Amino acid sequence: MNIKRFISGLAIASSLVLTACSTVEEEDAMRGTERGIYEQAQSHMRGENYPMAVQKLQLLESRFPFGKYAEQAQLELIYAHYRSSNFAEAMAAADRFIRLHPRNENVDYAYYIKGLAAFTDGASIFDRFIPGDVASRDPGPALQSFGAFSEMLSRFPSSNFAADARARMVYLRNLLARHEIHVANYYFKRRAFVSALRRGQYVVENFPKTPAVADGLAVMIQAYKSMGLEDQANSSLEVLKLNFPDYPAIDASGQFISKFDVDGNRSFINQLSFGFIDPPNPPKFDTSELYGG
Repeated sequence: MNIKRFISGLAIASSLVLTACSTVEEEDAMRGTERGIYEQAQSHMRGENYPMAVQKLQLLESRFPFGKYAEQAQLELIYAHYRSSNFAEAMAAADRFIRLHPRNENVDYAYYIKGLAAFTDGASIFDRFIPGDVASRDPGPALQSFGAFSEMLSRFPSSNFAADARARMVYLRNLLARHEIHVANYYFKRRAFVSALRRGQYVVENFPKTPAVADGLAVMIQAYKSMGLEDQANSSLEVLKLNFPDYPAIDASGQFISKFDVDGNRSFINQLSFGFIDPPNPPKFDTSELYGG
């Protein structure tokens, strides 16, 4: 009786081992299938292991470029790159998806993530601990982001991502306008008054609803005065007083407090030394704390 029980138990154990081996073999076989690779990618996405998700999604696309999961994998690859902080790769993946699937129902999502990737591109770990003036940085990523959001809104004004895209565009417009003022201040330092004037005009003409317009007008006034063009300076001053009567460079009598004249308020020593000794402090316009932006 004991021998029968032993043999019976051994048979059951053998059956369990064979079943387990069969399950492992099936799982191993499944891992190489299109569905298996896609499910692995999804598992990594849920676990927020985005670099591994990228690898699996790329593997899926290379092995099954025309499979049932290929299009979805291309879309998810955009997000996986973005969450891996591979912003350039995310934008490239978004451009590719838009080019290959312009009629996909989720193509607005590709535009949105492209804009979002450019929005955060260039940020480094130091920015978290050492805040800097973002307006002084390269405006390239901001322009890319603005363009992506703008194209998304023009094509999909009712997109679920429209509200967030519009809010980010407002911020980006303010940032780009402030960058122009930053460059204008640099040109004042170099005594390049025509270049400074053009930057001020660009802000007034292209970013009319941004807080930086006040400084744009002040830049124009200062540049005109520095070049001895009083009539043009007075015309711009009237516009500044009408729209920003409390601007810091407007005195109690309504006159503009100019820091440079035709000669740039240069001292005699400065002129004799060709600008190397006793240089005048150049004007610097920045009322972002007063008007925002």
